[in-house]
Amino acid sequence: MTSAADRTRPDPQDSPVGHLWQYSTYEAGLTMVLMFGVATVVRWVIGESPVSRAVPDIHLKLVVVGVAVGLLLSGLILSPLGRASGGHMNPAISLAMWPFGVFPGRGVLPYWAAQLAGSVLGVVLARLVWGAPVARPPVAYSALRPAPGWSNASLFAAETASMAVIVVLVGAFLSAPRLAPRVPWLVGGLIGVGIVGLGTVTGPCVNPARQFGPAVLAGQSDFLATYLIAPMVGAVVAAVLLGRFHRCRLLTHRLCGPRRSTDAVQDERRSGHRG
Repeated sequence: MTSAADRTRPDPQDSPVGHLWQYSTYEAGLTMVLMFGVATVVRWVIGESPVSRAVPDIHLKLVVVGVAVGLLLSGLILSPLGRASGGHMNPAISLAMWPFGVFPGRGVLPYWAAQLAGSVLGVVLARLVWGAPVARPPVAYSALRPAPGWSNASLFAAETASMAVIVVLVGAFLSAPRLAPRVPWLVGGLIGVGIVGLGTVTGPCVNPARQFGPAVLAGQSDFLATYLIAPMVGAVVAAVLLGRFHRCRLLTHRLCGPRRSTDAVQDERRSGHRG
């Protein structure tokens, strides 16, 4: 059940600019925690450590990373700050919510700036906490790279398609009242599966903020433009196509699902008792 304070908190869709900056600050903090968590997991699971030595197989390591990052992402979406801001932590998601009509265009750039800044701050914090191993290979600030043989064109296609799939599924879930509350677990699960299945292939990103901070700190410019732009393209294409052909109307820009009033919760409980 949502609290009275949560129900009265203004929505970015109809809030003044001041509230958008408040929510943008939340997005910066959420993205910082996410990237600190990602860098921490990579440092201890992929980098030299007792954990890494205990799990020598790269595919098993990716399972550990995928589960940990997926759970962290779902938890951040469901956190109080995630419930307030929408819990995007991904510029491509924020951009997709605009053509869906549930997020104001004036909020896109502040969210982008916050998410990219949070990405840098999270990786810097991991470097300060865990020391030099975060900067050295194979961790390298958790920056991503595709496997040898991949070109920018092929990586662009893979990242675009992957993001499009995520946006289509998120959009379909957020347009159905019964499915919307499950979006945090859907997003966390999709990212976890992507890490496990594509971690040794494309270095799956589908989030410009996921790559921005690590690449900046690592001085890694190869493929950076592709990792930044392709998810945006996939998100917009999927949002436009889903709105045109599926005719779905999203209930909210919040990945935790729409807020429910006390009356709605009580009606659900009464329906459950009658059932």
